[in-house]
Amino acid sequence: MQVPVLQNVSWKELGLLVFVWVLFLVLQVTKNHTITCSTWYWILNFLQIPVSVAVTLHEAISLYKGERVIASRGDEGTNWKVSQLFVFCLSGIIAGIVGGLLGLGGGFILGPLFLELGIPPQVSSATATFAMTFSSSLSVVEYYLLNRFPVPYAVYFIFVATVAAFVGQHVVRRLVMLIGRASLIIFILASMIFISAISLGGVGIVNMIEKIQDNDYMGFENLCRYQA
Repeated sequence: MQVPVLQNVSWKELGLLVFVWVLFLVLQVTKNHTITCSTWYWILNFLQIPVSVAVTLHEAISLYKGERVIASRGDEGTNWKVSQLFVFCLSGIIAGIVGGLLGLGGGFILGPLFLELGIPPQVSSATATFAMTFSSSLSVVEYYLLNRFPVPYAVYFIFVATVAAFVGQHVVRRLVMLIGRASLIIFILASMIFISAISLGGVGIVNMIEKIQDNDYMGFENLCRYQA
């Protein structure tokens, strides 16, 4: 039975996400107005850790006690082991680190993770995209407030990405209906991960060769000399 979209939203969970989003935004913007490597700089940086840990523990404990369920699985009696919850939390941390260091979407890790949880491919893809929306929108607002946001480029890419998303969703839905197998989404996800890994590695190797030929320094810069 279909229900209205608004009735299908977990407002309590969404409110928690929005609270964390706003809190992180305040911490990031405030940090950018401090001196790099100063006491307040590190305090504001490390304040994000207890917030993340608290929210993660809250959700993990709720899953362990059965107070939270993954609705798309249709299994209200799922029993979560501590080891499972630890691995899933660790995967989320890795997704964030990889996304931050390499500029990749965390969905490349979250997508397979959701599939491992038994979530249907359609729901997995949508959930991973929704999760990335929070981290990417945080960066957008932060850079806009710092007057370092290229609005024309952003509008262009938003338009292209939105059109591509709708077209891709329509095409994939038709293909799934035609073939009758939702596993097609898994194949597309695996293909994109493979292509991205090859492309990223290739670009990195080319850049490294160019820097070696130009005798450029390829080590780490002094973090405290960086001004946000």
